[in-house]
Order: sequence, then structure tokens, then C-alpha cells
Amino acid sequence: MAEETEKKKYITHDDLRNHNKPGDLWIAIQGKVYNVSDWIKSHPGGDTIILNLVGQDVTDAFTAFHPGTAWHRLDALFTGYHIRDYQISEVSRDYRRMATEFRKLGLFEKKGHVALYTLIFIAAMFAGVLYGVLASDSFIAHQIAAALLGLLWIQSAYIGHDSGHYVIMSNKKCNRIAQIVSGNCLTGISIAWWKWTHNAHHLACNSLDYDPDLQHIPVFAVSTKFFTSMTSRFYNRKLTFDPLARFLISYQHFTYYPVMCFGRINLFVQTFLLLFLRREVEDRALNFAGILVFWTWFPLLVSCLPTWPERFLFVFTSFAVTALQHIQFTLNHFAADVYVGPPTGHDWFEKQAAGTLDITCVPYMDWFYGGLQFQLEHHLFPRMPRGNLRRVSPVVQELCKKHKLPYRTMSWWEANKLTVRTLKKAAYQARDKANPVLKNLVWEALNTHG
Repeated sequence: MAEETEKKKYITHDDLRNHNKPGDLWIAIQGKVYNVSDWIKSHPGGDTIILNLVGQDVTDAFTAFHPGTAWHRLDALFTGYHIRDYQISEVSRDYRRMATEFRKLGLFEKKGHVALYTLIFIAAMFAGVLYGVLASDSFIAHQIAAALLGLLWIQSAYIGHDSGHYVIMSNKKCNRIAQIVSGNCLTGISIAWWKWTHNAHHLACNSLDYDPDLQHIPVFAVSTKFFTSMTSRFYNRKLTFDPLARFLISYQHFTYYPVMCFGRINLFVQTFLLLFLRREVEDRALNFAGILVFWTWFPLLVSCLPTWPERFLFVFTSFAVTALQHIQFTLNHFAADVYVGPPTGHDWFEKQAAGTLDITCVPYMDWFYGGLQFQLEHHLFPRMPRGNLRRVSPVVQELCKKHKLPYRTMSWWEANKLTVRTLKKAAYQARDKANPVLKNLVWEALNTHG
């Protein structure tokens, strides 16, 4: 119930939680209450990120996702109410203080020349691919070109990722062009699809039912909680653990790397599903045009190869190289802590720390990982240019240590072993016949002798 004093009007957190329905969406930031019912329709980050946090204090999430210039926009959304029982945890207080210090140091604005060097690298690799395919009859040259194309796709994806989180170019218009070219035109993956899923992933990091990056039924399951056929709150459909899922998941520690080699196909499918569905998509026509560019030059390039076996091997090799990136994405989260339920605003830092895993590497290999080896740092400060993540890493480690929060960092090989071990554990539990699921003849035939 609202209370009013001579100067301010107050509501409690319980009152705030009641404003969580379409047409009545309220959030709180630093103790002030805002009505985002209409703003959600034009929110640049999409509606999912707001819908998952309505009725809560979202100060930490707002701090992570928005530049300082966004704060003045809140005035138009202010309801006039303040939170009566507003409190800040010590972790949140330190996180906000740390974000303020980084902002004062200019770490969100100092981008360096990473984008420029990466774009030059991409252009050089593309030229190498064209030369290897068009100017040589050598099978080895064609395979080298395929590997270069896979590496190009990896680096292009990093440009798309960076430009999706912050402005890497001279202005927003050029940044938008960089997104479409690096994503849609060069990789065949829609930046609109990436934005839709990636924002949800950042917000609900490692929530089994809210984070789309963990929802890979029937192929993979990182937790036995998926065996209950839970509902995806992101896709709004049931993740059915049926006999097929049980069979595939029972051997997922063996199929993990082979599936990663073809992970790109899934991204193509997801792109088309989003663009052809009725869901509202920002710049749908522009996204379609970019995808059309990719599906023009890529098939034409492959068709220039002399035989069908060479064409198949070219595509396979290029896809297999990009598997390195797909593996990296899963290493950062598959073996980390998971939970069920929506994200909450009061434990932002804690959820990010629990749901991420950093990869240790020497500085001269930063280009290979695209900055995402500092996964926790990136999740805490998604707008921070990747060139600055190594600099803030020791500060984040100290804060985790101070509050006894996990800060997991390990080598690429150690992370691979931990991820496979996680998949293997779930696979063995999927085989447990004490966990009932409708059987089929294939399952029974393959498991007759245990």
C-alpha cells in the first residue's frame, strides 16, 4: 500500500512486485519507481530483458547494460514513488562503486584499435579465401582457404558481438552497418537473432528455464533438472525429455565435439526461424538483405570448387574450424552453477559469478578468444571494450574474494575436461532406468544389455 509524507510518496517491495503484468510494468532503480509499460515497446534491448525483471529493483542490471547517458531518460518514466524498505547489499554497493570508478577511468570509452585491427584481419583473410579458391587448383590450398574462412567467421562474430554491446565505430550508424556486415553478410547469422537471445542470456545467466544458451534439448543437457521436461520461459515451449532426448543425452560426452563441428547449421536455422516468424524484429528487411548477401556469395564460392567431394570437404572444414568458438562459448557456462527460475535484481553480481567460467590465456592470445576468456568481467560490464577486460580482472577477483564468491579461471584444456565431465555425469544419470520416461524400441534395443 502506498504511503505519503510531506515530500515523498512511498511503496514497499511487496507493492512493487504486484506491478508485473502487461500494461502495468514497474521497476525500481536506486529506490525510485518507474513505469515502463509503454517504454518496453521501444526499448532498444528488446522486451524480454524487461519482462524478466519487472516488479523488482533492477539497479545493478541497469548499471551493467546502460551508459551514463541513459539515466536522464528515466525522469520521464518516474511514477513519483520511492521504495520504503530500500536496502543495498554490500556486494551490490561494491559493484556499483567499482562500476563508477571504471567509468571515471574512461574504461567504457577507451576502445583502442581492436576493432580496426580485427576488420583489417578479416579483410585479409577474405582475400586469402578468394585467392585460395579462385586462383589455385590445389586441394591443399582449398583446405587452407576453408580453414581461413572458419577463422574469418570466428573473428567476424567477435566484431558482431562487440558492436552489439557498445559502439565500436565512429557513430551509431556506422556501428549498425558493422553489425549487419559482420553478422548477416559475412557469417549468415542474423544480428537480430543474436540480440534477442544474447540479451536474455546475459540477464538470466545459467537459469535453466530462462537462459536460451543452456536449452539444447534433445541434444545436450547440463543438468538432470532438464529430465523433468521443464518449460522454456524464453521460447515459451516445453523442453520435452522423451526417449530420443534420453538416448542422445546418454552419449552427449561422446557427441559433444562432433556436434560442435556442425553447430553452425543450428545458427542458420535459428536465424531463419526468427526472421520468418511473426515476432517483431528490428530492421527485418535489412536483416533479410544481409542474409541474402551471405547466401549469395557463399554458395557461389563453394560452386567454384572443381568436384562435389572438394565442395563438401571445404564446407566441413570451415564449419569444423568455427567449432572452436562454439566450444569456447559452452566452456564459459556448461560447467558453471545453474539454477531454475527467473533472474532477480538483488543478487546480480552473485548470479554472474556463479554462472561463468574464465579461460586463462597469455595476452598475445586475446585476439583468439575475442575477450570472452574474461567471461565474468564481460558479464559484469558488457559495455566495456574487450581490450580493457584484462585490466579490470584483478579488481573483480579481489571483490569476489572479499565476498567469498566464486571466481573460476582455468586453462582451455582444463575447462574442456570439466565440461566433458559435466556432460558425462548428466549422461550417466540419463541412462538410469529408475528415472522413468516413455520407452521406444530403439532405446530398448540399444540398452538391452545395459
